[in-house]
Amino acid sequence: MPTANCDIGLIGLAVMGQNLVLNMNDHGYKVAVFNRTVSKVDEFLNNEAKGTQVVGTHSIPELVDSLKTPRRVMLMVKAGPTVDEQIEQIVPHLAKGDIIIDGGNSLYTDSDRRTKDLAAKGILFIGTGVSGGEEGARFGPSIMPGGNPDAWPHVKEIFQSIAAKVEDGTPCCDWVGEGGAGHYVKMVHNGIEYGDMQLICEAYHLLKEGLKLGPDELGDVFAEWNKGELDSFLIEITAQIFKKKDDDGQPLIDKILDTAGQKGTGKWTGISALDLGVPVTLIGEAVFARCLSALKEERVEASKVLTGPPPPPPGNQDAFIEDVRRALYCSKLISYAQGYMLLQAAAKDLGWHLNLGGIALMWRGGCIIRSAFLGDIKKAFDKNPTLSNLLLDDFFSTHLNEYQGGWRSGAIKAIEFGVPTPAFSTALAFYDGYRCERLPANLLQAQRDFFGAHTYERVDKPRGQFFHTNWTGRGGRVSSGSYNA
Repeated sequence: MPTANCDIGLIGLAVMGQNLVLNMNDHGYKVAVFNRTVSKVDEFLNNEAKGTQVVGTHSIPELVDSLKTPRRVMLMVKAGPTVDEQIEQIVPHLAKGDIIIDGGNSLYTDSDRRTKDLAAKGILFIGTGVSGGEEGARFGPSIMPGGNPDAWPHVKEIFQSIAAKVEDGTPCCDWVGEGGAGHYVKMVHNGIEYGDMQLICEAYHLLKEGLKLGPDELGDVFAEWNKGELDSFLIEITAQIFKKKDDDGQPLIDKILDTAGQKGTGKWTGISALDLGVPVTLIGEAVFARCLSALKEERVEASKVLTGPPPPPPGNQDAFIEDVRRALYCSKLISYAQGYMLLQAAAKDLGWHLNLGGIALMWRGGCIIRSAFLGDIKKAFDKNPTLSNLLLDDFFSTHLNEYQGGWRSGAIKAIEFGVPTPAFSTALAFYDGYRCERLPANLLQAQRDFFGAHTYERVDKPRGQFFHTNWTGRGGRVSSGSYNA
């Protein structure tokens, strides 16, 4: 029988799991580990964890017996059925008040269900997003916990110790909310990550085709951008990627096949946005751009048949680069605003009490989308906790109003060069739609009423009163019983 002196147990010794264990060990916590392929436990102890106080166990009962009470067991396994299978194996060995933590990329509805199911058995559950990749897990990730609030005091110290810290030492980890809130926030984080990456790719494509910049020159441009308003992890690593050479001394970027993969979190964000009726257009376009990239063979054939415009002269190079920079920056602001619209809608729909400014702070360090202006999002919600949309905050509106000329010029140049910029374009379309006092949806409602008697509201009558017109003189007097957008 092992001595029950470990602070936390972790199951799943893939890259993220191993690095979180080493991170916890660095901060003085004694961690017990287990892996379904048991040989991996001994490999880890004899290599990466050699010389640490990490305790290897070879069964779930042994792992549980090694833990202090309340026992804390963290799962870093593949999302989906594997998580449920692990929980089923662990629960019989736990006591009331013990805690199970899922740190994988689980769908928020699964975390919601697990919180309720385990609470009925007296077990506390936390579903937490962990962002930052391998390096973040090792040296300080962004951690987004949700689930059963009673569990938070028992894991707060560990999580906040290992999390990334911002300039004043504040940890990039705080309680997000009930049920699946933690994994929902991580899902939106990943959706914004999809958008950021697509926007950067469009800027690259436009500079490459419009100015014929080579990888070294592109690396210089992005390194310069990273010194200013676009200062962020993704811009920083993009500059490094362009500078990386293959074994033959040629730029590695030019040898990578242009088909992108995805693991589903961007798609989940888009589905949730559609379910809630929130126009998160940029993340949707980013997901579809990956889908289009996967049609490599079709695109090769299409390139032989379908023509684009003859490229115009690019004009002043510095002005072109600045237009693209402004288009990237403005589109990025739109992406985050849309992400926050979704968070606010989900919180209202699901009864969560999300700390919106706190979420921006959690994303300030450690995570993939960390960037300088997240501090400005925190300030926006500190200044106005009931802010309905980030675009109405002075920081956002000032930059968008000032930079929109360059943003529009960048979009026009993309059209002129025949360079696809779906994320730039949808961001600008959303901006123009959001600032438009009157949209053409009045015609859309008339069409719906014409062919389906779906009714409409009138500008000269109070909201909530619905009308139907017999448009042809041949229709009936009965209107549709439902009013669906």
